[in-house]
Amino acid sequence: MAAFLGNLRNVVIAGLVLAILVIAVRFSYGGLDFAGEAFWAYIIRVLHVISGVMWIGLLWYFNFVATPTMPSIPAELRPALGKYITPAALFWFRWGAMSTLVFGILLAGINRYIVQAYTLDIVNDPTGKAFGTPSYLLIGIGMWFATIMWFNVWFVIWPNQQKALSLNPAYANLDAAARTAAGGTAGRFSRINTLLSIPMLFCMVAASHMP
Repeated sequence: MAAFLGNLRNVVIAGLVLAILVIAVRFSYGGLDFAGEAFWAYIIRVLHVISGVMWIGLLWYFNFVATPTMPSIPAELRPALGKYITPAALFWFRWGAMSTLVFGILLAGINRYIVQAYTLDIVNDPTGKAFGTPSYLLIGIGMWFATIMWFNVWFVIWPNQQKALSLNPAYANLDAAARTAAGGTAGRFSRINTLLSIPMLFCMVAASHMP
């Protein structure tokens, strides 16, 4: 058991197999069409949620754990964090952001509310002055927050982290002041994303439970 749990790949595969078995149990009750649109919308939703857990989980790890703890780490140990742990976390962080956005847009498309969401349902009002269905308004606000957060990850946080942590050879000759400034920019936009993540999650849940 220790050997099995010590291998992350095996644990993930086992988790997927268990999830498939659960779906198979549900399928045994009937009424589930594997070729139907509703089933594939469910699969996309699951992938969207899994990606979101990875993304927001790491965002909160950076802001609630890593950054506040950094000042208490002895100076001689800090390079290990920047050289090994943070780059690995940033990989899953940025691709978690990308997959969350992609699966979210696919989900909105397959459920036919992407236009309503991104226009905050103004599209359903011929005057263009009032919002329509509350659920479209809520999911739209959530999607706009998530899109802004995705943009911040890929076009502000990640480029500046590459400079701050020397993750890109193109920035090998940056001086300490430039690296510090880049790290500060990345940190500020990470805090902006943390701020936006709270109302974003409220909107996503409210769209389903307070239509």
